[in-house]
Order: sequence, then C-alpha cells, then structure tokens
Amino acid sequence: MAGRKNGYWRQHNMKTKIIAMYLPQYHETEENNRWWGKGFTDWVSTKNAEPLFPGHLQPRAPLDENYYDLSNPDVLKAHAKLAKEYGIGGFCFYHYWFSSTFRTLTKPAENLLENPEIDIPFMFAWDNSSWIRTWSKYKTNANAWSPKKDIGEQRTDEESGILAKLEYGTQTDWKTHFNYLLPFFRDKRYLKIDRAPVFIFWNNFQKEVLTEMRQAWTEWARAAGFSGMYFITRDDPYKDVTGYQALFNYEPQFSGWLNVGLLRRGIGRLKYLAGKEGLHKYSYDKVWGKILKYAATHRDSYYGGFVNYDDTPRRGNTGKVVINVSAEKFEKYLGELYRISCEREKEFLFLTAWNEWGEGAFLEPDKAYGYAYLEAVRRVTDEKQ
Repeated sequence: MAGRKNGYWRQHNMKTKIIAMYLPQYHETEENNRWWGKGFTDWVSTKNAEPLFPGHLQPRAPLDENYYDLSNPDVLKAHAKLAKEYGIGGFCFYHYWFSSTFRTLTKPAENLLENPEIDIPFMFAWDNSSWIRTWSKYKTNANAWSPKKDIGEQRTDEESGILAKLEYGTQTDWKTHFNYLLPFFRDKRYLKIDRAPVFIFWNNFQKEVLTEMRQAWTEWARAAGFSGMYFITRDDPYKDVTGYQALFNYEPQFSGWLNVGLLRRGIGRLKYLAGKEGLHKYSYDKVWGKILKYAATHRDSYYGGFVNYDDTPRRGNTGKVVINVSAEKFEKYLGELYRISCEREKEFLFLTAWNEWGEGAFLEPDKAYGYAYLEAVRRVTDEKQ
C-alpha cells in the first residue's frame, strides 16, 4: 500500500484507516446569524426535529445534553481522543470556500492547526458548490444580509435563492486558496499518500476549470516540497469523473437516492418542480447491499459506508430517511466493507459521519443508543489489528 511508506502509515503500521466525515457547523458565524437568525447552528435543526411517521425516532439528542460549541478547541480535542479510542483513523473536514474573498465555518480546522497536541490525522473535502435556500426547511432572513469587507461582496439573492455563490475565479484566486491550505498540508497530521496531500473535490462541475486548477495546485505543491497532490472526487454514474487520482462512493447518497435509475430520478425531479415532493424512505439493508456490491466490482475506488441517515431535521417532510437501522446491522455491514478494504490494501474507508446530527448520520453517543455505534466500530477494527 503506497500510503504506508511515510507519515502516519509508517508510524502507526495501521491497515485501512476509517475516515469519518466531520461537519464544522456547530459554532456561531456571522453568515448564519444573518441568514437564519442569531445563534443558528446545526443544533437548532436537531433540537426542532419532529417525528413524521410511527416509529420515527426524532428528535435525536446527544448523550448528557452535549450540545457543544466547536469554536472551543477543547471540544475537538475531546472528539479526537474519543474517535481514536473507538477505532476511527481520522477526520475529513468539510471545507467551505466560495471565493478568494469568502469562506465560512473554518474555525474548527483552524483550531486543529493551532493546537498540535490534538492528536488526529485529518484531511479536507471541499464542498465546491453554491449554497441555496432549498437545503433547509428554515426560511432565511434575507433582508438582513449585507456585505462586509472581511467576507467579500456576498449577497443574498431573493429571486435566485443563492446565499453564497461559488466562484472559482482566475489562477490568482486559486493561488489564494492554495496558500490558505498550505499550512494544513504541511502539518504532520495531514493525511498524505507518497508525500502528496490528499484533497477531495466534492463536485466535478466545470470540469475544464477544475482540471486547470488541479494542475496548478500540483505544481505549487511540488514547489512547496511535496511530491504533488492526491486528488479524490465522488464517483457518479451520470458525470465525467476522470482525471483524478482516485474516486470514492459517498454514502448513502451513491447507493441510495443517486443509484435508483434514470426513470425514478426523473419522476422525483418532476415532483420536486411541481411542489409535490414527499418523504423518501430507503431500506438500510438494501442500501448497504448496494455498497457491498459496489465494493465487489470496483477494485480501484475507495469505499464509503454510513452509520444512519435522516435529514428531516433540515428538510422536514420532503426529507430522506433510511429505515430499519440497528447497531448490529451497522457492525455486520461495516465489518464486511472494512475486510474488503484491508484485503485490497486501501488507505482509506470513508464513513458518514462523525457528527452530521441534522442528517441523522453520527457516531457520537446519543441518548437513544449511547456508545453502541462507536463500540461497533471498535470491534470491527480490533478484529483486523
């Protein structure tokens, strides 16, 4: 396995690292205050969730009322300690960069960089898309938004619904972005393969621009002393995803609502446009079955698994819910995917998620199941050590 030649691989002599996706949306930001109201974080969605059908477990609540604030570096330090104790090999932070003058939700990763004693490998997944109102059932406080110099000329467009517009810009803007990331890449905890920092592009829209950007970043990384960059993007049967060092299947999206066929996707789109979109339910066993089938037939990709999924706290009765979930099933399916990953000497297995409370995808202990899902991960990884 190429990645074991250096860095954390050599130091810890580990097999496949389970990389948990990490959401930074748990600290107050000026943008969220203006868009959604003072003090908004994903905890607001989580606390206000409602059950929508018999047996629907909502709202979910963290164990011991641990509604933490990620602006406090001690919180991330505790997360890192807990994650390592239960077999998680690293965090993949969602990275929100909209232009060279506007980024948001950066505080947790910056806290990590500034506190070298926080012992957890990490990497970034750039959610390179615009933000629009439709992600949330909450209405924006659109008229309250005004641009400020420290965050650029971002405005809420009430007609288009755009809250923050993604603008790749020119090579000068790409260099600004790269220079922001460079201190993270140089950190010994940042995950690398053959001395190349690992970085995920969430979307592959505007393929020609992204191809040029990746080439430029690779040159700048070499000039900074790395062997290059190791770029990953999500696999997508409907888009051209060539040109990256690797693909991964983000779950449960890839094997759930994305992998349903063109006809069903078309019908769903028509219902959405007609305002008649309802609640979507998916079988935990069927989604995991597709995940394992993908792993069996795709030797070159990184694999993705998931804990659970329920985004009704954010989307209400138009959300997606995975049903018939249990910690026992999770352990069984994750164990099989982890076994395949180790046998094929995969550096990473991506897991949704550490703390996506607004989407019901979290490993953190909660009032309903305690540490059951974390204990499942530890048993899976202990068997392979």
